[in-house]
Amino acid sequence: MDHQRIIRDVTADLPAATTALDACQRFVTALAGHTPAAISLLLQVQGRLRCVAATGAWQIFSTVPPKTGIVGRVYATGETAVVPDVAADPDHLPIRPDVTAEICVPVVDPAGRAVGALDLQWSAPVDLAPWRVTAERLAARLGARILALGGPPPESRSEKLLRHAAALSAATTDCDLITSAICAARDVSALSAAVLLLDGPETSRLCRPPRTPGELEDRIRAELTEAGPVALDRIVELVHRYGAGYTLGEAGQPPTEEYVPLSHAGVRTLVAVPLGPPDGGGVLLVADERLLRPDPTTVSLMELLAGQAWNSLDRLRTLNRLREQASSDPLTGLRHTGPFGKRIATATPGRTALLAIDVDGFKTVNDTYGHQAGDRLLIGLARALESALRHGDELYRIGGDEFVAVIEVNRPEEAVRIAERLTEAARRTGRTISVGVALPRPGESAEVTLRRADQALYTVKRQGRDGVRLAPA
Repeated sequence: MDHQRIIRDVTADLPAATTALDACQRFVTALAGHTPAAISLLLQVQGRLRCVAATGAWQIFSTVPPKTGIVGRVYATGETAVVPDVAADPDHLPIRPDVTAEICVPVVDPAGRAVGALDLQWSAPVDLAPWRVTAERLAARLGARILALGGPPPESRSEKLLRHAAALSAATTDCDLITSAICAARDVSALSAAVLLLDGPETSRLCRPPRTPGELEDRIRAELTEAGPVALDRIVELVHRYGAGYTLGEAGQPPTEEYVPLSHAGVRTLVAVPLGPPDGGGVLLVADERLLRPDPTTVSLMELLAGQAWNSLDRLRTLNRLREQASSDPLTGLRHTGPFGKRIATATPGRTALLAIDVDGFKTVNDTYGHQAGDRLLIGLARALESALRHGDELYRIGGDEFVAVIEVNRPEEAVRIAERLTEAARRTGRTISVGVALPRPGESAEVTLRRADQALYTVKRQGRDGVRLAPA
């Protein structure tokens, strides 16, 4: 076998490549014409080895954690691995059942830094010595071309969003979650600043800055603080009423009145997306001093990020609510949240339904007639709801005007009928309620099920209240 010819043929097309990914794909395609080996080419992307081109196997490993397998070992040490018998190497990652021998070489740039790994696995007898030399020379030339094209392909924005979503889900406090959401918005959008506005007890509030706020974020916060709560409410109302928006990047065009404070802060590019429901949610603002024109994909990614951030925030609030209310409810006499937590922890997928219940217009009663009238309303409503439930069904008060019923059913439709019976019982007291219904999915935690019930409840609220909605299965 003429290995000099292999090197010439495989590298001949590299100068025509326009991106690192293009170069890798051309490289593997050409190399496959000279060997029956299964070929995998992996590059370092965001701390992991990602396979960017491969051939010769039914399935390959798309990503490999650092130092995992022979490829991870070669990338970490920068030393070639020649394995005549893969059964003798515990780090071998099988991509074909008949593989007997393997060569893995680091892909290095001209400075000798590893940027990836080239892996070849054979299922027939092969002379490994010349292939080691050839593979090392090929990998060095590919590494030089990758560097000339700007290095390994960057992490895509969708991949960034998924990575940040994991951080949002893992947040244990509101502060950590807000910080994670702001960092994610900056990273995924490639804009320099991000600010969260969330509804407070009385009016929209500007979330405290993350640990490392940028200069533009400081100016935005200062301008919005000076503008006052009414101005913040206008922004939240505008975005929730009309949906996400973004600047066109056209110079000389004045902003609408709601965004004047942001313009004064130096914002020239802005993406604004709603966060959570109109009642009790907020807005995610992502901005830059540069005059840019965000594409619709950026807006879509910010909407997905806002949805994930709100779900995580809602989960934290629900958990905190359950922890804080660990004693029995002295007002209504309903079960307290300690037993509630234990009860939903034993929920049976497809049978245990959670009914999230919210009293419509309860704040108006308190504001108009006083808290004593509100208390009497809750007591009477609790009695009415309990009487409408079946024997064995359980009703909990988990918040001011928030209840949860835990019931066992044979079909989702049965849960909906019971929820409708509750709404009828509420009407007989002169009040209305909104109910969201959810049944646990296999492997789903009770907290997630309750969050889905809450989301269905918010949908009822948005559609006019006094109704029932079943969360998607």
